[in-house]
Amino acid sequence: MSIALRMRNAKPLLHALRGHLSFHRTISSATKFLETFTEEFEIGNRLVTLETGKIARFANGAVVLSMEDTKVLSTVTSSKADTARADFLPLTVDYQEKQFAQGVIPTTYMRREGAPKERELLCARIIDRPIRPLFPHGFYHEVQVMASVLSSDGKQDPDVLAANATSAALMLSDIPWGGPIGMIRIGRICGQFVVNPTMDELSLSDLNLIYACTKDKTLMIDVQAREISEKDLQAGLRLAHPEAVKYIEPQIRFAAKAGKSKKEYKLSMLSDKTLEKVSNLAEAPIIDVFTDPSYGKFERGEALENITQDVKKVLEEEDDEESLKALSKTVDTVRKKVVRKRIISEGSRVDGRQLDEVRPLYCEAGYVPMLHGSALFSRGETQVLCTVTLGAPTDAQRLDSLVGPPLKRFMLHYSFPPFCINEVGKRGGLNRREVGHGTLAEKALLAVLPPEDVFPYTVRVNSEVMASDGSTSMATVCGGSMALMDAGIPVREHVAGVSVGLVSELDPCTGEIVDYRILTDILGLEDHLGDIDFKIAGTRNGVTAIQLDMKPAGIPLDIICECLEPAHKARLQIIDHMEQEIKAPRTKDGISSPRLVTLKYNNDALRRLIGPMGSLKRKIELETGARMSVGDGTLTIVAKNQSVMDKILDKIDFIVGREIEVGGVYKGVVTTIKEYGAFVEFNGGQQGLLHISELSHEPVSRISDVVSIGQQITLMCIGQDVHGNIKLSLKATLRGRGGSDNNGIAVGSAASAKETANIWAPVSNASNTTQEQNSASELCIEKNEVAETKPSASQTPVILIRSAEECDEEEKSLSSNHNQTSNGPLIDDGVQLDHKSKSLSKSKPRKSQDTIDSPSHSGPLPYKSAKKPKLSTQKESKSDTQREERNEKEGKDNSTTKDLILGKEVTAKVYQIRAHGLVLDLGGGVRGMYRFEENSKKNFNIGEEMQVVCSSFSSKGIPVMSAVDDN
Repeated sequence: MSIALRMRNAKPLLHALRGHLSFHRTISSATKFLETFTEEFEIGNRLVTLETGKIARFANGAVVLSMEDTKVLSTVTSSKADTARADFLPLTVDYQEKQFAQGVIPTTYMRREGAPKERELLCARIIDRPIRPLFPHGFYHEVQVMASVLSSDGKQDPDVLAANATSAALMLSDIPWGGPIGMIRIGRICGQFVVNPTMDELSLSDLNLIYACTKDKTLMIDVQAREISEKDLQAGLRLAHPEAVKYIEPQIRFAAKAGKSKKEYKLSMLSDKTLEKVSNLAEAPIIDVFTDPSYGKFERGEALENITQDVKKVLEEEDDEESLKALSKTVDTVRKKVVRKRIISEGSRVDGRQLDEVRPLYCEAGYVPMLHGSALFSRGETQVLCTVTLGAPTDAQRLDSLVGPPLKRFMLHYSFPPFCINEVGKRGGLNRREVGHGTLAEKALLAVLPPEDVFPYTVRVNSEVMASDGSTSMATVCGGSMALMDAGIPVREHVAGVSVGLVSELDPCTGEIVDYRILTDILGLEDHLGDIDFKIAGTRNGVTAIQLDMKPAGIPLDIICECLEPAHKARLQIIDHMEQEIKAPRTKDGISSPRLVTLKYNNDALRRLIGPMGSLKRKIELETGARMSVGDGTLTIVAKNQSVMDKILDKIDFIVGREIEVGGVYKGVVTTIKEYGAFVEFNGGQQGLLHISELSHEPVSRISDVVSIGQQITLMCIGQDVHGNIKLSLKATLRGRGGSDNNGIAVGSAASAKETANIWAPVSNASNTTQEQNSASELCIEKNEVAETKPSASQTPVILIRSAEECDEEEKSLSSNHNQTSNGPLIDDGVQLDHKSKSLSKSKPRKSQDTIDSPSHSGPLPYKSAKKPKLSTQKESKSDTQREERNEKEGKDNSTTKDLILGKEVTAKVYQIRAHGLVLDLGGGVRGMYRFEENSKKNFNIGEEMQVVCSSFSSKGIPVMSAVDDN
């Protein structure tokens, strides 16, 4: 079939398809898919927008809340089953901050977000705590809230926005809920309260108050402050309530426009018949248990469990299945009724205390002496062990949050192991309760920590709950405060915390509170059976942290404010007891005390210390156990004790070195010994000459009697010659003949890096210590500064040596004078060193002594010296360069002599003694090398003869000799 015929036959089909497509196009243009609803209002001079219907339309309730360029989406869903599967409210709140919200790709290996971070768990708790009490009693259907940040401009913290968006989403859904709620953040800058402060304003604020409420009752309070007084805190709370209420009316209007009708759910309520039957059986024995104050936590729990089992047996005999299903909850209800009635009517508590009485206290600082800091705190049967660990600035935690600081240098980690309540459990990952309790204690202690410029350490406090019977987070505050002082951290004063409870009686008709009692330092049982858990921490001067959780659907603000006064009295009582154990930061000078030092180096020196890709830095940290933090021209070192600090400073001095100065004291290693002195490597690979006259105050006939190859010695730089060659002295660091101390450092000279390592000081002299730590560079002479060095009367005239090669030539020319004593003056070309010598930071190092290269550098010879950093831009004289080239040429020509072949035995003389072998004179101007072998003789004298055999030649033709076996 032709192509034209095919096209003609296909035309009817194309026409029909066109008509079909145009029909659907008409239908789709007439259908409206999206119907959005919005509500706008103003909070704290900022416009807030609620929107629904555009995204997440399948969710039971979905709201996007916007404030400027920050948008948060909150969705709510519930299970579709008619009956509940649990006897509690299975409410799950998830909050997530994905990096796309700020235009960033995650830095993780998979380039995607992982497990929830601590901040996300904390924000989820901020949402959960105010909405949970408003679900109807007996509503046990599964509910899930998911809040996600869509965009963040970094100005507003999205946590408060997410809570208000969640309230609006619950109002739109068909889930029964007693909202709406309003949540607001209040700050205080220069004594003035600020509504909805930005992140920049919060950094200047001494108050970070999050307040949630219904129209007339408080639901949740979360506070971080810098010792704000109770009076000022009450003023902030009374300002926050009307501001938070401004969120409520817009949500009601929004739900009227776009909300669903509430669904009828079957509530799991206890029947009056079951409650009455169990009460008749269990109330009397429960009263007997609670009126006996001799019961402890577990004894009381065991007695109550026995009562439950007795009631169960009676119900089983009566075959009452309905009562058996709800037995546990019914007994708990009876127990709650008994305890609350005794507190309201008699003012009598479970353990026999008065309403405002604090349990017996026990404090012990330094419980684990080997740690940086530790403390054991007990209040009643609650016991917490807190420890402090200090680290380098680089140990700070990196935070990938949308808002807030990128680093956290103070961390408090709270652990609640199963054994603390005598249970069997499994340790998992991050626990929301543990994260919340630890963060509360962290905020409480953060207010008294010294600023970073005064105390640059990274601090980790670890709290292990040893026994729990209520308020372990407040016990963590007390134990953590003592542990910080035990570690010597200059905190201003102690911080203590206490938990306050409330038991109220309601009017059965109106539901309003008609009577109530405030309980100080509540037990775990009183927390469970009471209305609120009001945790308040602070110093003598004011409050530093607050967390309020409650079980009923709100408490009047007046009652909440009334709880502050008994908490203040209890806090002062606890601080008095803590100060009896430890009152001020201790001066840590033991072997386990951590050390910190800050040194100044140029960036080239720091690059040498770090190594390629940080390999050398990691190697040093692994070998020593210390931590190094490198900044721009600054090196901060943190070691767990002084021995570790000494070890790492020795390594750093050897690799990087310091500014060489006249009068400076250095550690070095003897590398070569000659008749006139020893060459020493020091200060990061520098070479210096220790002349025989500078070995001791007494005459020295042989250098090997005082020093040996490979020996580490402490020396003083006494000057340099016109060529920049460094002269060292051992006797300047030793005591003189008359017992006087001659090792004093010249004025303005550089102290060793190790000498700048200072532990932190107590509060009285913390500023002086900080100045010493942060100004190590001041210990060095500036480049243009002149240091005066006056020779001692006991010192011999200065000895000036240009280089090792010149020393060899002088030896040849003065071979008749080899037995000259150390006091004989040798003046190099008559040049004298000026007593007023400049700092050697710009001088040029002496060339290292000649070396012999071995094939592939695999053996102990030659001595390999590191590349020396230049001390001066002064060029070498032409004669020096020509002399070196001539010596090198002569050595190469002599090493290729044809008279010496493999296996030839010769009698050689020891020409030089090196660290790993000898340089031998084979006769006729030929030099050879001899490596020290394991278990072989290593004590030789210059000029000593030995029988050797030629075993090989190096890559440069230098003969490699071996000792002749006598056998």
